[in-house]
Amino acid sequence: MKIVVAPDSFKGSLSAQGVCQAVKKGIQTVFPEAEVIELPLADGGEGIMESMVYASGGKIVKVTVRDPLLRAIESGFGVLGDGETAVIEMAQASGLPLLREDEQNPLIASSYGTGELIRAALDRGYRKFIIGIGGSATNDAGAGMLRALGMKFYDKAELELEDGGAALGRLARIDPSEFDPRIQHASFLVASDVRNRLCGAAGASAIFGPQKGATPDMVDQLDAALRHFAEVAKEQSGMDLLSFEGGGAAGGMGASLIAFLQADLQSGIGLVMESIDFEGKIQGADMIITGEGRLDAQTLDGKLITGITEAANKAGVPVIALAGAQALSAKQLAEIGLVSAFSIVSGPCTVSEAMEQVETLMTEKTIAIMNLLKTFMLTD
Repeated sequence: MKIVVAPDSFKGSLSAQGVCQAVKKGIQTVFPEAEVIELPLADGGEGIMESMVYASGGKIVKVTVRDPLLRAIESGFGVLGDGETAVIEMAQASGLPLLREDEQNPLIASSYGTGELIRAALDRGYRKFIIGIGGSATNDAGAGMLRALGMKFYDKAELELEDGGAALGRLARIDPSEFDPRIQHASFLVASDVRNRLCGAAGASAIFGPQKGATPDMVDQLDAALRHFAEVAKEQSGMDLLSFEGGGAAGGMGASLIAFLQADLQSGIGLVMESIDFEGKIQGADMIITGEGRLDAQTLDGKLITGITEAANKAGVPVIALAGAQALSAKQLAEIGLVSAFSIVSGPCTVSEAMEQVETLMTEKTIAIMNLLKTFMLTD
């Protein structure tokens, strides 16, 4: 028997790798000889680097970088099992979870550390990049990242701008003369399902700024600053950052990745699945077990589980899901291609209690499902 375990993380309680291990334990309790393929997944946000490294048999390279407030922290980038592709996760250096709630301030938060991760990978000879840009604390249009790679930003007095999105409102000149030349010989794929443009009512500042601590006045200030940044960039280079679909991703990081690193933005889960050869690894499988923290109406619009079920349906492999909470009807499950779905919570408990016991609950529910499967196999 071959079973593929391909879950997302259970946010705040268990990583995708942890889910894989808990489910594998349950499977092999009932079927000790089963072949279990662990493929932890992510759709471009937090966890993408560790999931891709784990699934591909790669490694993590530790480096010291700056956090969103420019404090030194230990971070790292991933290298896929091919030994050639570096995976940069923006949240590892410029992520919101790196800040306390009272520290969140997109006016000054910088993406500099993400640029340091890219530079560290370039220093080690990597030229193929996958970048996950979810979970950012920044709204600086990627200017901090560009600064770490050698680009300079000046005001009218020819003084270098300080970090953060607000400072871009005083931008007078961009100096690319010291921009890392190795960028020209590198390729960048960006995992992002955000299609918002850089500015406006559906732009980076208006839609995502409040999640990062922006007040309504700050949103207006940041939107104006990013628009000014785009105007200066267009005047100097002819590139229209305001026109890029996905340019508003990660506080405008998408726009700078497209414009200055010639990056290609792709569906997060699609890129992850292609990079780990998901379709190849599920060939011959008897079942796929996926999962996420909650199955509800948002799941219907999500990318991860539907990406899994689309590939599974082509291969003729049934998919079931485990979740902390399961709020979808049988009809809705069928719509996204799931055979069935199960909550791992068997009785009344608080959310915090469930999160504390998530590994045990996951394993126990898997054992129950496997025992049911075993019964049908014996009577078949």
